[in-house]
Amino acid sequence: VFDGWILKGEKFPSSLDHPLPTSQRYIDFCESGNIQRSIRSSQNVAMIFFRIHQPGNGFTVTVKKNANLFPCNVISQTPSGRFTMVIPHQHRNCSFSIIYPVVIKISDLILGRLNGLFLKKPSAGCAGVGDFVELLGGTGLDPSKMFPLADLCHSFHGSAQMKIGCDNTVLRMVSSGKHINRVTFEYHQLDLQETENRKENSIEEFCFPSI
Repeated sequence: VFDGWILKGEKFPSSLDHPLPTSQRYIDFCESGNIQRSIRSSQNVAMIFFRIHQPGNGFTVTVKKNANLFPCNVISQTPSGRFTMVIPHQHRNCSFSIIYPVVIKISDLILGRLNGLFLKKPSAGCAGVGDFVELLGGTGLDPSKMFPLADLCHSFHGSAQMKIGCDNTVLRMVSSGKHINRVTFEYHQLDLQETENRKENSIEEFCFPSI
């Protein structure tokens, strides 16, 4: 059993954002019989890898969903939706992963700061701020290996939209634990017509597939 998700050799959450080392996220069951052991995942996904050597052998797994008031690392179950991420005075990083090219619109961000939206640049960004949200895009699952697209360093009420044509898009919140950080966003899968109209977007776009 693996705490998280693995796709093409990449992990979610990344090793940087998970409280346990990778070796402790794997739990092996090699013996037979009535094991009766519970495992709790730290996000809304977990994976079971198994091998059955002989016909008639097998195992039974019971899955129970627990309510989580402050979900941290989440993989979207649908190509569109709306989500609010809250980190209440906790020093941790949380990501929302969408495995589709998407249009993402951030409608509310609370970091206890003034207004502002900054593109990710080598000489700029939110480095050293302590609390910020970043948009990442790439072809794999691991946020630490993705290309940084934009940083949001300050609170704002309004709307900031971006079209991201990557195979995978991640909204990642970095929290120092000094504030109650909150971000609300909605997203939907990018279609062909929207890629053709991408010049209408006020923010530079990345990862658009060839048409």
